[in-house]
Amino acid sequence: MDIHHIRYFLAVCETLNFTRAAEACNVTQPALSRAVQQLEEEVGGLLFRRERSLTHLTDLGLLMRPRLQQVMDELGDARREAKRFLTMEQAGLTLGVMCTIGPRRFTGMLGHFHRNFPGISLSMVEGTPPKLADRLVSGDIDIAVMAQAEGFPERFELQPLYRERFVVALPAGHRLSERNAVSLVDLDGENYLERLNCEYAGHIDGLMRERHCEVKVVYASEREDWIQNMVAGGLGLCAIPEYSAVAPGIQTRPLIEPEVWREICLASMAGRRHSPAVANFVKALKSMVWPESRLEESAMLN
Repeated sequence: MDIHHIRYFLAVCETLNFTRAAEACNVTQPALSRAVQQLEEEVGGLLFRRERSLTHLTDLGLLMRPRLQQVMDELGDARREAKRFLTMEQAGLTLGVMCTIGPRRFTGMLGHFHRNFPGISLSMVEGTPPKLADRLVSGDIDIAVMAQAEGFPERFELQPLYRERFVVALPAGHRLSERNAVSLVDLDGENYLERLNCEYAGHIDGLMRERHCEVKVVYASEREDWIQNMVAGGLGLCAIPEYSAVAPGIQTRPLIEPEVWREICLASMAGRRHSPAVANFVKALKSMVWPESRLEESAMLN
């Protein structure tokens, strides 16, 4: 069933005159008559009763009119939605964000993006790297911002965004807070709060074993906010990415000997085409200048 056949049929329904319907559709009257006849052949019966200058809908025509009108209405709605989506007047994207990434670095960028593209609705989904990878493959999320100590699957297309150092989070007044930096062996024997979702936990554990450094894990949690608040409450310390430390009352010192850094990447499925909304968000992320540490960030602001 051709969409033009439906449009011509509805035009005749409106005018009850083939000549005026042809003029309204900007086609010749014979072309419109042939289209209506082809539609009648397809539905299996006459849609109009032609009596000299009078044209009337048959019972079949009366039955088909609201149904075909609904087809045209839905097509019009689909076209309008597609236009709004493509022009980003009303579009959405789903961003996966690794749960250990602090919001501080992204708040300004998100505000800038919203001002430039107010019609784009952004949904953020948190998760660990394996869960985000699964959702990226399945298409549940469009893109993801995450890090992996052991690397990413080959089918991912990666864009490095910034590097972030690990620091030691300490409660106020802790003996190590008097230092400008804390080495890994300085943590030996300390009460430690384990961040269960840390993608670098295994890497840091391995570095501790190499240096015969052993901490006492007194609490473990998947919740970053709980860990940080327990640090502030004096229950222990932890290694944490610099920009993830957001809870008030905690102090941070750079982790040295060795330094540990993680690389935050924008991950997408190789070969998968982006919608205009996603493409513009990716462009905004790539254009950001990301200082590697607060010291560099402070220097840039000054």
